Amino acid sequence: MVLGAAASVGTFTFSKDGIAQNALIKIGIIGLDTSHSPAFTKLFNAKNPKAELAGFKVVAAYPYGSRDIESSFKRIPDYIHQVEELGVEIVDSIDSLLSKVDVVLLETNDGKPRLEQALQVIKAKKPFFIDKPVASSYADTLKIYQEAEKNGVPIFSASSLRYLSNAQAVRNDNKIGKVLGCDAFSPATLEPGHPDLFWYGIHGVEILFTVMGPGCESVTRFQTPETEVVVGKWKDGRIGTFRGMRAGKHEYGGTAFGSEGNLVLGNYEGYEPLAIHIAQFFKTGKSPVSDAETLEIYAFMEAADESKRREGASVNLGSIT
Repeated sequence: MVLGAAASVGTFTFSKDGIAQNALIKIGIIGLDTSHSPAFTKLFNAKNPKAELAGFKVVAAYPYGSRDIESSFKRIPDYIHQVEELGVEIVDSIDSLLSKVDVVLLETNDGKPRLEQALQVIKAKKPFFIDKPVASSYADTLKIYQEAEKNGVPIFSASSLRYLSNAQAVRNDNKIGKVLGCDAFSPATLEPGHPDLFWYGIHGVEILFTVMGPGCESVTRFQTPETEVVVGKWKDGRIGTFRGMRAGKHEYGGTAFGSEGNLVLGNYEGYEPLAIHIAQFFKTGKSPVSDAETLEIYAFMEAADESKRREGASVNLGSIT
């Protein structure tokens, strides 16, 4: 989603050079059932924020959020307390929140209510960052992006793992020359009601796509109770793999292979790099990740579920989209 010069979305205006004219950009959070919500609030509402995060304030939050995933629901009271201490007003409805803010962080941890919540944000014409998972199915994810596009509402989604320094250097700075392949990994815990990789495997899959770029045509998945291995074949013949782990140490990373060398992608670097890109998105109305690439990531994960149902058969992404 890219806005033209001097574009407006609802009450939010972008100047002709792409920078928001508002003196203070007021952020609303939907969903206090994830650690991301207080983490982003601490960054934006800091007494002395980084320069890239200055001019923003989280002013309101609607707590829900999951109502049926215990690991998420039980965190809400503590996260309410944390954000209230940072000056955030707790509201009793999404409509109330939308009347108080310029932009939205849609943080609900549970993907199942995401479509309904996102449609409310889109109807209100508020630019929004939608955290992982975008929704609990590829069909709902596609619907959210289609409705945002149809209504001219800027939307951005990404895992914080996209902004590993080495992954960005490979993608944007020609660090290893032409990318020939990538092996990425992350935890891959499961949550009923979501395709297997949507819940946590998304992090490693996003590392994979950050390095490889879009263009995957088919997926083959191998699974044991403790491990996922998903092999993607790109249209130009390159191979990329994702390893998801439900045992062992909780880590993220991978290796990128290039024409001029190989590079270990490093460790998780926190939420700040993603927050900086969210801030820039809110200022400009331009997502740093194309809608097409985000949708391909979710098609990749949905195709992995189909491969599982077919006992490891190769699944073409075209059959999902």
